[in-house]
Amino acid sequence: MADLRILYAAAFLRSAATGMVGVLMGVFLAQLRFDPAQIGCVIGVGLAGAAVAALIVTLAGDRFGRRRSLFWVALLGVAGGGLFALSSHPLAAGAAAFLGMVNGMGRDRGAALILDQAILPAAVTDRGRTRAFAWYNVLQDVGGALGGLLAGLPAAWRHMAGAPEAGGSMSDLLPPPSAAVGQVTSLRAALAVYAALLLATAVLYLRLSPAVEAARSEGVAPEGGRSTRERLSPATRRILWKISSLFALDSLAGGFLTTALLAFFFYERFGVDESLLGPLFFGARLANALSHLGAAWLARRIGLVNTMVFTHIPSSLLLATVAYAPSFAVAAALFLLREGLVEMDVPTRQSYVMAVVRPEERTVASGVTHLVRVGAWAIAPAFAGLFMREWALMMPLLIGAGMKVIYDLLLYAACRGTRPPEERVGGSAA
Repeated sequence: MADLRILYAAAFLRSAATGMVGVLMGVFLAQLRFDPAQIGCVIGVGLAGAAVAALIVTLAGDRFGRRRSLFWVALLGVAGGGLFALSSHPLAAGAAAFLGMVNGMGRDRGAALILDQAILPAAVTDRGRTRAFAWYNVLQDVGGALGGLLAGLPAAWRHMAGAPEAGGSMSDLLPPPSAAVGQVTSLRAALAVYAALLLATAVLYLRLSPAVEAARSEGVAPEGGRSTRERLSPATRRILWKISSLFALDSLAGGFLTTALLAFFFYERFGVDESLLGPLFFGARLANALSHLGAAWLARRIGLVNTMVFTHIPSSLLLATVAYAPSFAVAAALFLLREGLVEMDVPTRQSYVMAVVRPEERTVASGVTHLVRVGAWAIAPAFAGLFMREWALMMPLLIGAGMKVIYDLLLYAACRGTRPPEERVGGSAA
């Protein structure tokens, strides 16, 4: 139970850091005079770093040790975040973002989550699994909400220092140079807070007990032992191939909708800075947190797959309406409604994947499904930034929303016949 509390606390802090950098990343890069295409590329490179870390953890996390893997992932995040805060050139920013796995998604979906997801199911029963994941995600989203508030720190510091405030379009923001310097300095200081939060998670991981490690029977092959493919049963390989292909489509769509790009959209379209963006994403993460509990309740009644699909489609349609909102107030209200639904598929998806594979396959299954998600996320932001520059600011929202609706329909068709244990035997879900 002590290990579980440590994982929950670390997930909370990690999400606070991720929530903050997700809001600030696009604004920070815009203040460095990067154009939308360059911003999209840097966001994509950061997510590519997360994909590489996910691959390493998937293939070697159990062998290297879950505690050590969590610790080093956190430490790399600290180093990369610090270097990112000091960068001024696109190449330097991209290199730091890759090293530190700087997550412009604004949601904690990195390598550490793979290991957390493999550890958590062993602590609960099948019937309690979805609820355990729901509470885990509640803590993540409350942490993300805190990160949204922390994203308002630069504006608060500038206000206290009497520095000029940002507003209007990018061209209005950059000159005069004195205003830009004041904002960049405050943003660098906030990114130092981001690195400090990750350092706190590294310290927490040092306190985990050996009980979190995978036993040999849980898929840790002996030296020169079985490959990842050989550790998975044919049935599991078929399931993972099917759901991973679908998750890749969903994540490709999500890559058009990173928090960094959404914050940049609001920043450019409505002329609002982080003093308003921070509270907006704070509210969004609170809506996410409440939705996780609702997802656990709903899944017990209609099933995991139905909950994933029937809440996700309306959220995508709401997002499309944000693109056409006439004012920031209307856009913010529609966005918050969307956020109250969009994350209901997260604990249900995590629970579903862990339920349909064997216990000894969970680390690999968690890693594979997260790897394809992070890899797909890494591809889209560069295209999203290019579309923003060449076509219209709203294009990523429309493309991402449309792709997500297609994903939901395909997911329902592919997975409605494969039920988790609690729905097959005496379950209350339909």
